[in-house]
Amino acid sequence: MRITQGTFSFLPDLSDEQIGRQVEYCLGKGWAIGIEHTDDPHPRNTFWEMFGNPMFDIQDPAGVMLELAACRKTFAQQYIRVTAFDSTHGTESVVMSFIVNRPANEPGFRLIRTEEAGRTMRYSIESYAVQARPEGARY
Repeated sequence: MRITQGTFSFLPDLSDEQIGRQVEYCLGKGWAIGIEHTDDPHPRNTFWEMFGNPMFDIQDPAGVMLELAACRKTFAQQYIRVTAFDSTHGTESVVMSFIVNRPANEPGFRLIRTEEAGRTMRYSIESYAVQARPEGARY
């Protein structure tokens, strides 16, 4: 199962050259770049682990690509995404994010159905990775 989260999620994986062009676009807008990773890509898991500090002062996409290469080397079997943060007053939010690395085997999700009072059915999803092993031991 292919996880589809963020910008470009329904496209084939971006090449490093394409990632570099997107980073260049973000830097041209004055956005700060961050690199994050996780082994639990649940759609509601919006707080992935930061790899290093956000790059608020960087102007060259090559610096971001070096950090991305280091993150891929360290967390090769995890999901890695690039985020762009707009710190201008009134926005102060992530304005763009996209996955740049995936594990070799994406485990997918299972549907959990819970019956409640009044014949109400509640649905949620859980990653097979979470079910199989504890955090930090997956993949």
